[in-house]
Amino acid sequence: MRLDLDHISVSYGGASALREASLCVPTGNVVALLGPNGAGKTTLLRAASGTVRTDGGTIRLAGNDVSGCTPDEFARRGVCHITEGRSVFPGLSVRENLRMFAPAGAEKEATERAVSAFPRLGERMHQIAGTMSGGEQQMLALSRAYARKAPLVLLDETSMGLAPIVVDEIFAFFRRLCAEGTSLLLVEQYVTKALAIADKVYILARGRIAYAGEPAELDGADIMAHYLGTEAASHA
Repeated sequence: MRLDLDHISVSYGGASALREASLCVPTGNVVALLGPNGAGKTTLLRAASGTVRTDGGTIRLAGNDVSGCTPDEFARRGVCHITEGRSVFPGLSVRENLRMFAPAGAEKEATERAVSAFPRLGERMHQIAGTMSGGEQQMLALSRAYARKAPLVLLDETSMGLAPIVVDEIFAFFRRLCAEGTSLLLVEQYVTKALAIADKVYILARGRIAYAGEPAELDGADIMAHYLGTEAASHA
């Protein structure tokens, strides 16, 4: 599913967080959204899932204007937002979490899809989610996108604080989603890994899009310059 953000602005208590940011995620593409801490990346994802009110601009899903819609409406239209941290129900078992994630009447299929993506979950079905390791909880959180067959997935720092071997499993999952035609908007601290699977990259700096282009057009020096704010945007 295609996502278009056109000149989106967001402020908190009068302080600007996003300033006329425009971004496109074509159907079936992976878009990496990079930038330093505080640049507005999480705010942009929240705007794209309807969980923050925008001050201006237009949001379109599959060509339809959804500006001002509720988060529930975004979800019904196929947007799955995996937020930073462990987005699970910690007091429920793995099986109960998966049932909560699943569309009504599709619990069995959703559980099977989740286990096919992360076999370790199949070994933890009766375990309380909050007692699992951080990596296992993140696998469970990510399985929500797969269980729901979401056509657009927004991912906010899902590998943060995880062991490298778990990060590899998570990126393998991203590639699996891509192979099924899912559109991904990915905020990620592992820049090299994100660029390796991305079709396009945007860099946010101080709430504005500072770069928009192909991953192959960036090198390490370019990325560092944008992160440090030492280079004016030339591709936005």
